[in-house]
Amino acid sequence: MTENTSSYPVVEAMKAGGGWNTLWDGLYDMDPNWTELYMKMAMEPYQSGVLSPKVVQLLCIAVDASATHMYAPGTRRHIQAALDMGVTPQEILEVLKLATVVGIHSCNVGVPILVEEMAAHKQRQSDN
Repeated sequence: MTENTSSYPVVEAMKAGGGWNTLWDGLYDMDPNWTELYMKMAMEPYQSGVLSPKVVQLLCIAVDASATHMYAPGTRRHIQAALDMGVTPQEILEVLKLATVVGIHSCNVGVPILVEEMAAHKQRQSDN
């Protein structure tokens, strides 16, 4: 892409921080201005301070694990972030339980990821 990436600081920050989904690359290549504006809007809950970072992560887990979305990569990313900021597995499980109101598939997606990420988190903690 020949665009000046400094014109797209939100997208570049997401890419650098691991929050970028490569499925968005085509959209970004076709319309980087729109993509930047969309991502800026989407990042508002993280940056506004209205909700705590913990609450934002728990809501993202609920949305990504819900039966109408079932986005496993996002569920994994938000569970990792939540565990890293001190959210307990029990709190995450309660969010997954709440998401089952939409469908039991929330637990089918989220619980195996939670178990995997708890083990990975424990390993990261022991490596430090």
